[in-house]
Amino acid sequence: MKHKHLLIAGLFLSANFYFAQQKPTEKETKIDEVTIVKTKKAVEQKADRTIFDFSEQAHLNSGTVMDGVKKLPGLVVTDIAGMMYQGKLLDVYMDGRPLNITSNELNSFLEGMPANAVERIEIITQPGAEFPATSGGAILNIITSKTARNYLTATYSGNYSFTNYDKFRQRTNNSLSLNSRNKVFAWQLNIGQNYREGMMNGTIDDLSGTFTDFYRRGYFAKAGMTFELGNDDRLLLNYDVYHNNNDSYTLSHGKYNGNTFQSSDLANSLNLRNEAVATYQKRFDDKNKKLDFKLSYTSANSDFDQQNFNINQNVLQNDSDLNNVTFKVDYSQPVKILDEGKISLGGLYEKQNFQTSSKGIQNLDYQRQTASSYAEIQAKLKQFDFTLGTRAEDYDISGYAGNTALTPFKKFKLFPNASVQYNFMKQVYFALNYNKKINLPSISALNPNNTTYQNPNSVSTGNPNLQPTIFDNYEAKISAFDYAFIGYSVSHAKNQLAQMVTRNGDIITNKQMNIPEMNIRNFNVGLPIPFMIFTKPLSEIMKFNFNPDKINFLYIYAANQKHVIPNLDTKSFWMFNLMSQLILPKDIKLTANYFYIQPNASYFYFVSEKPIGNSVDLTLSKKFMKDRLSVSVFANDIFNGQQMAFRSVETPNVRLSNKNDSRSFGFSLNYKIPTKNKLAKEAPNMLNQEKKDDSGGILPQDNNQ
Repeated sequence: MKHKHLLIAGLFLSANFYFAQQKPTEKETKIDEVTIVKTKKAVEQKADRTIFDFSEQAHLNSGTVMDGVKKLPGLVVTDIAGMMYQGKLLDVYMDGRPLNITSNELNSFLEGMPANAVERIEIITQPGAEFPATSGGAILNIITSKTARNYLTATYSGNYSFTNYDKFRQRTNNSLSLNSRNKVFAWQLNIGQNYREGMMNGTIDDLSGTFTDFYRRGYFAKAGMTFELGNDDRLLLNYDVYHNNNDSYTLSHGKYNGNTFQSSDLANSLNLRNEAVATYQKRFDDKNKKLDFKLSYTSANSDFDQQNFNINQNVLQNDSDLNNVTFKVDYSQPVKILDEGKISLGGLYEKQNFQTSSKGIQNLDYQRQTASSYAEIQAKLKQFDFTLGTRAEDYDISGYAGNTALTPFKKFKLFPNASVQYNFMKQVYFALNYNKKINLPSISALNPNNTTYQNPNSVSTGNPNLQPTIFDNYEAKISAFDYAFIGYSVSHAKNQLAQMVTRNGDIITNKQMNIPEMNIRNFNVGLPIPFMIFTKPLSEIMKFNFNPDKINFLYIYAANQKHVIPNLDTKSFWMFNLMSQLILPKDIKLTANYFYIQPNASYFYFVSEKPIGNSVDLTLSKKFMKDRLSVSVFANDIFNGQQMAFRSVETPNVRLSNKNDSRSFGFSLNYKIPTKNKLAKEAPNMLNQEKKDDSGGILPQDNNQ
């Protein structure tokens, strides 16, 4: 009987578990002396995506964006397979727009942005027809936009941490966010800087060892203005700029042709990224009817140099220039389909140019044009939700690698998607999803200069003739109240890109290639366990007045993933993530996070020899000054367990390993600076003047958000 009570209590608390990390927002509406407070959840499960709130979760926003992303359950970051979520390779977006950033620079970009500048992160596991088919397996969408008020708001965010692996190294970031609005327009400015010292100790077989000290400096500014044009129409203008200046000092030793060598190198990388976006949003009397036009331009320039002090000359001098122009149209309106429904239509034109050079000589000229359109229908019938859509894309890819023409890719393809969801009750559903997607080779994989370090026995090159990957993605999922869920997905890929490392004598070659066929299977489950289930009887639990800030709980996430490659014996691996929240005296919140991935598992053409994830993170946080000031103290990877160690399955086996100074200690704070102005005093209740939740949004968002 006791076990039965525990089971009933567990189901009841799972149904109410969304309280566990709900947090009050600043939006309040006063109606006849009654205050209605809108809340949002730390995790929100939808049929096609999972949404993680960063804004007030200290264990996620106390470091860089990359630090926070690595703590998301189900997400794996490796040097071999890149960034994957529940077995799907991620395409990274920011504020609903593709970053169009090379994989070599992605880590530096995410490490150069403070996590407390992020509002939330959406991981879209089933991108619908409105998303470009090039989204591949899934999308990680970083949302930085805030909602502007009818008065000036200012928020300062700061972070300081240090590591002590072999010596003292410092890391810091600071950002300031300002926004306001009036009857005509709203504006937002977010500026910040990042400084990061670190190290990496790596080995390749018995051939060579490297020790690298790196220094990364990043600066960014994001500006936006929204003009109200009458009849609810809006014009949004955005401009973002990011600049990184990174240095690394590497000492290496090894053997080559029977001789030993020692090398000392200095590498410098300068990256500048600019993006300008103009969005016109046409609105109608029917608030569910929308028409958006979006024009964006992105330029990214990278200069990389490696100087060898032994011979006093540059051994690498690589430059790249990226230019991307996109025009997009999206339209949606409700229609009567079954009980109710909606139809969405749209189109996109994109042109991208990418050039690279080595020591002043151009060795890649890559050009891509994509024209696409889509149609998608959503319908409801009693407890069922249906989605059916397709996207038509026409590709024209060409160029030259040196004097040799690239293998052209000129094709017209259809990419259908479909889903059906049965709603047992509110926030409890079972969903089946399917979509076909394509993943174009990243420009860094195509780049013949795709290397950030070179010594006598290490060769790393890009492959200009890589072909796109076609995915068929299937998923079944049961979700209950956002936190409890179970899911199974299969991603079938043709021409999957994979990294290969081979050895010939004393030469190690690292290259990219296409695998004719590959499957990735992923099973995952998440379960919340409030601790009161073990201490209170069911009758008392049923009467409990749940307070979001007073709940102690443990959240368990587990997943099993297998990479299946024909004619290759691969092993699946288990991944575990445990996150616990404890409320201590004085309303101090302790958050503990443990992440572990078992060793001896297969990742494409590699086998892990040590656990990829093996870290324990602790965060203590507290709010002061009526929640205006949030302070947290943290310790990441306190047992220094994170390490990458892989063995290639090619003959002869090549063993690669590297260890970063992942253990760090520090503190962060977020301070909502008090502002005084006449308007704020005259109209303190600003929500009544706003038309809807997103009316003050500065940055343009996709329709489906």
